[in-house]
Amino acid sequence: MAHQPPVHSDGYAIELLNAIEDLQAQRYPITIPAPTDPTYAALHAAVQNLAQTLHTRELERHRLSEITTNINAGLLLEDILEMVYEHFKDIIPYNRIGFSLIDADGETVRSHWAKSDRPLSLSLGYADKLTGSSLKTVLESGEPRIISDLAEYLRKKPTSISTRLIVKEGMRSSLTCPLINNGVPVGFLFFSSVEPDTYSHVHVDTFTQIAGQLSVILEKGRLVSQLSAQKEEIERTNAELMRVNELKSTFLGIATHDLRGPIGNIRMIADLLSDDVIALSDSERAGLIHDIGVQSTHMLSLLNDLLDVTRIESGKLELRFEPFALRPFLEQLANRHQMMATPKDTKILLEDFPDMDMTADPVRVRQVIDNLVSNAIKYSPPGSTVVVNATRTREGCRISVTDEGPGITEEDRKKLFKDFAKLSAKPTGGEKSVGLGLAISRRIVEAHGGSIGVDSHTGQGAEFWFIIPAVNRG
Repeated sequence: MAHQPPVHSDGYAIELLNAIEDLQAQRYPITIPAPTDPTYAALHAAVQNLAQTLHTRELERHRLSEITTNINAGLLLEDILEMVYEHFKDIIPYNRIGFSLIDADGETVRSHWAKSDRPLSLSLGYADKLTGSSLKTVLESGEPRIISDLAEYLRKKPTSISTRLIVKEGMRSSLTCPLINNGVPVGFLFFSSVEPDTYSHVHVDTFTQIAGQLSVILEKGRLVSQLSAQKEEIERTNAELMRVNELKSTFLGIATHDLRGPIGNIRMIADLLSDDVIALSDSERAGLIHDIGVQSTHMLSLLNDLLDVTRIESGKLELRFEPFALRPFLEQLANRHQMMATPKDTKILLEDFPDMDMTADPVRVRQVIDNLVSNAIKYSPPGSTVVVNATRTREGCRISVTDEGPGITEEDRKKLFKDFAKLSAKPTGGEKSVGLGLAISRRIVEAHGGSIGVDSHTGQGAEFWFIIPAVNRG
């Protein structure tokens, strides 16, 4: 039978045909005037619905394309989620978006990111087991889950902590999208609204498609974030290795320079003592032997300091915490240093203080006090007094060493407690120093979780102090 032309071929049919051509050419949105002829009412509604659906999907495709482009440009996971929050409102209504990841064990889901226009109650890091939960069912189905009334859902499942927290935030309906990449569950994306029934009429297949695409994008973002974190850690490690390497080079330079002199002196003395041609008196011989002891002590001190710093820098400083009474501990130290200070007629005074215990590594604490007291003796004039004191503060035990030396200048304050610090003040008895004692003391005190410092005014002596916290855990 020959084709018959349509009975009705008025201008409205042409409007509809033009609209359909616009849809085919992906020209959105379209405008179709309402028909005056009721014959076209159903057709008009169908074309309008089709246009809205195609336009929405085009927006979805555009948004996902934007995110994918930014992924390729190196955006991290949090940046991608921020983009989802900002740009998906043209596709779906929400007041809150949450993102949770499944732990490597595959048994735990953990809140990783969330953003809302309301105060958050469900904190990041919140975790729950998948087994026996409704989310496990969502994963198994692979389809989004819609809860139209969260308050009613909570009444039926009062033990659901996550639902209670979401309801506390003011959310009343939710859409949960499972994220599955290459058959492997990755996590969940949660859309929530303060209005009930927000997602009752959404097309589930649309969000299944969105969830599938987001799964790939978010997984890539997560991997990029991991690589970025690993890169930063490698850079930090490399920087630390370079610093330690430079420190070791400095150690070698210091050791070479400072050991050459004493070793040369000892060698020269040994030659003198072994030379039968040179006649030495008993006092001269005794003086040379004494000098060997002084030079050897200096070398041993230098080597011990270098080994201590190397051990601390490499993370091998082991603290052995134990409680001990502070009074007999400090009395013993003061008596020992008094013998060392006698040649300079320096007096070591231990002030009276209430009995107290300290929990710390006594060997390392003794090392810190030895450094502070020996420095006080070294830089104080002959006949002066060095005062050792201990007090209990809110932070812990505070031990101080006060001298009558030249004090610390503002310029020297910047160098204190740093490696190989050379101060403007000179030892008053010609003693030698490599500038490591205070740096080692700082590291030991900080390893205890404490702090160290100095109070001083130029020309008025100095009070060096350190605090060991009242509670330490070794």
